Amino acid sequence: MAGLFKALAKSAGPKLAIGLGLGGAALLAMHWIDRPAGQDSAPAEAAEAKPAPAPAKLTERRSDQPMEIDPRALTVKRVLPIDGPFRHGDYVWDEKGAPATGPVIITIDLKAETLSVFRAGYEIGAAVILYGATDKPSPQGAFPITQKDADHVSNLYDAPMPYAQRLTSDGVFIHGSDVEYGRGTHGCIGVPVEFARKLFGVTKLGDIAVITNGKMLDVSKAQVGG
Repeated sequence: MAGLFKALAKSAGPKLAIGLGLGGAALLAMHWIDRPAGQDSAPAEAAEAKPAPAPAKLTERRSDQPMEIDPRALTVKRVLPIDGPFRHGDYVWDEKGAPATGPVIITIDLKAETLSVFRAGYEIGAAVILYGATDKPSPQGAFPITQKDADHVSNLYDAPMPYAQRLTSDGVFIHGSDVEYGRGTHGCIGVPVEFARKLFGVTKLGDIAVITNGKMLDVSKAQVGG
């Protein structure tokens, strides 16, 4: 298995394969909500404009309450080339050739200890991660980002969590860490701090992180680099 993972990492980077049943449920519905098309501007003499509708409220989820997503959201069009072994503290980031806009989805494979970030199906970053220790395991499933705080400090452990992005209501975040072999977290996903800063800059509230333990995305039809 280790040899297979190294081969995959060298040819196409660390990728998740997602089955169609995260958290024991079929992946049925897109998380992203289509925004209604804009209407023509009202004439100048019309009554005062109506206030813009409030954005849809994000539903916070506990670690045991993953959401459902449409498997089409997991289509991979391009992966980044990664040459050589991918070690703790390593990451790659390359937005060249990727769309400037589009839905962002993060995939995390606890078994491979890697995270990938895709925009409109194009991988723009990947990193080796830290994850939850045995007594504080990281959850599995799909979770929306419900809070972003570049200077977050844990209120449980009084520890800095730079570029923190909350995934669950019970305290699981993606955040910057000293990613070293042998270290773990209290359930969070730790990534190199500079990578966390870049990731923080491309995500928005409501973007999805999908956490699995060894399943992989289908990258057979994906372009490598370029």
